[in-house]
Amino acid sequence: MDTEMHSIETLFEQLGLDNSEKDIARFIKLHKSIPDNVPLYEAEFWNESQAEFLREAVEEDADWAEVVDHLDAMLRD
Repeated sequence: MDTEMHSIETLFEQLGLDNSEKDIARFIKLHKSIPDNVPLYEAEFWNESQAEFLREAVEEDADWAEVVDHLDAMLRD
């Protein structure tokens, strides 16, 4: 069982994205404004494996769920 405390930086790393503070801020700025009726994992900018990871994290209430929810909130207006 994975007991590591996950952060936004480790989530970006898990998704295969650059995870420096600057890169995360740039990503959020570029992709902010997901409509309220679109689940995070259905946003058009994820590749298939990223979307699947995000979907599973939330649906299975995995240990990543809290940080995925945080990312979701950051990407909404």
